Amino acid sequence: MICDKPLAISLAEGEALAKLAREKQRLFALTHTYSGYPMVRHARELVEAGEVGEVRVVQVEYAQDWLAEPVEQSGTNKQAGWRTDPAQSGPAGCLGDIGTHAYHLAAYVTGITPKSLSADGARGMLWASQVASGAENALRLRVYGTKAGLAFDQEKPNELWFTPLGGASVRLTRGRVKSEIAAHATRVPPGHPEGYLEAFAQLYLDAALQIEALDAGRPVPSESRLLTTVDDGVAGMRFIEAVLKSSASNDEYQELGNG
Repeated sequence: MICDKPLAISLAEGEALAKLAREKQRLFALTHTYSGYPMVRHARELVEAGEVGEVRVVQVEYAQDWLAEPVEQSGTNKQAGWRTDPAQSGPAGCLGDIGTHAYHLAAYVTGITPKSLSADGARGMLWASQVASGAENALRLRVYGTKAGLAFDQEKPNELWFTPLGGASVRLTRGRVKSEIAAHATRVPPGHPEGYLEAFAQLYLDAALQIEALDAGRPVPSESRLLTTVDDGVAGMRFIEAVLKSSASNDEYQELGNG
């Protein structure tokens, strides 16, 4: 099964889906699209290989402007209509729609999940908005380690910036990096743009490889191991629930828990 994000309306609902998938021994993939980008996967590989050193700071943001005006009131924009209706999309709003993408991108690349968070709408290292006039799909990630820094901008998905401490920034491009992980997610030659739809296709390819292997009783192919699944969805729901609780109670920190 393949599901869009967020996984569910609530954490309890998401955990129930994950439990059902485990009991039925079925693959449950989640379309965190940006994890299908070759340069995102290479960024993860660089962190895993210790190329950035010990991670000290992670900054991620996702800004859009398409809801800066009340287009949902026109009755003609179905996307805006259901996304801004808590009865249909849940209580998280922008947080569930695009904030989960930002949260997942940071965790996916760094391998780090927060133990607690503070949500008051102004402070924080993650911010997401759909009323940021002038922003289209500005999902950006910055990771700073003891040895180097990484910067990724999903509106320029074919490049990744790597800056060693005290050194010059190096622009790494899709199709030129020496990475089997990135190569697995690459379809066209260097210099030809590859982006959003191909990232979706990558998730479907990885899901197909895993489903085929599971049906045949074979081990899951190693090249498909970066597929996002129902467990990533549960993590996103846990994040949403913690943010909503923190914001509602004005608590400085809210524990996320581990299920």
